Amino acid sequence: MRFFIELSYNGKAYHGWQNQPNAISVQEVLEKALSTILKNNISITGAGRTDTGVHASQMFAHFDFDGNFEPNDLVYKLNSFLPKDVAIHSVFKVAQEAHARFDAISRTYNYKVSTSKNVFDYDFTYQVHLPLNVDAMNEACKILFEYKDFQCFSKSNTDVKTYNCDIKEAYWTKKSDQLVFTISANRFLRNMVRAIVGTMVNIGLGKLQPDDLHKIIASKDRGKAGFSVPAHGLYLVEIVYPDSIKIN
Repeated sequence: MRFFIELSYNGKAYHGWQNQPNAISVQEVLEKALSTILKNNISITGAGRTDTGVHASQMFAHFDFDGNFEPNDLVYKLNSFLPKDVAIHSVFKVAQEAHARFDAISRTYNYKVSTSKNVFDYDFTYQVHLPLNVDAMNEACKILFEYKDFQCFSKSNTDVKTYNCDIKEAYWTKKSDQLVFTISANRFLRNMVRAIVGTMVNIGLGKLQPDDLHKIIASKDRGKAGFSVPAHGLYLVEIVYPDSIKIN
């Protein structure tokens, strides 16, 4: 039987989601907890991989297990076993062919920027102390919808079949001294969100104009786009699946 597990994690202590040969990952910690509690060697498949230091307020993974357990009881035991920076929210049965990665319809990320020095959130936001033109940044966001190929924002030497992504929403909001970038798409390339944000920050600082984004995207050249902002300001916040995968 196949099950989905919904979780969140503070990525500060982890070298990303995916198992690493010489570094701790969220996947490794969760697989160890599941294997210990279920007394079986459990492997999990995540909805995607987040890089070192990236956080997730909503992440899904699937695993197979043919024994019996009560989902709420498993959630309780996992939360008791896991470190304080990983939390389990639910476990539920899905169709046997359901896949945490390939069945996702959309993913949404937030990137948080602090515009003033804040001693409480420097580990969780990117601090920019120069004025940012949010209107110009939102004007640039609209340009993203005109394109599908985002090779210019992809990490170099990435082995993918296509650089096409269907961006569904992209916008900046401001609350007090914090800016939040929200972006949703059917898929994302490696380093894509952080490269987009770096480019947007350059636009906000006046180093680039919104219309420059046309040339950057058309170039398909990572070197033409902006810098990659730090990972600690990035959050995976939502993954959407079709209702049909869940078994009541």
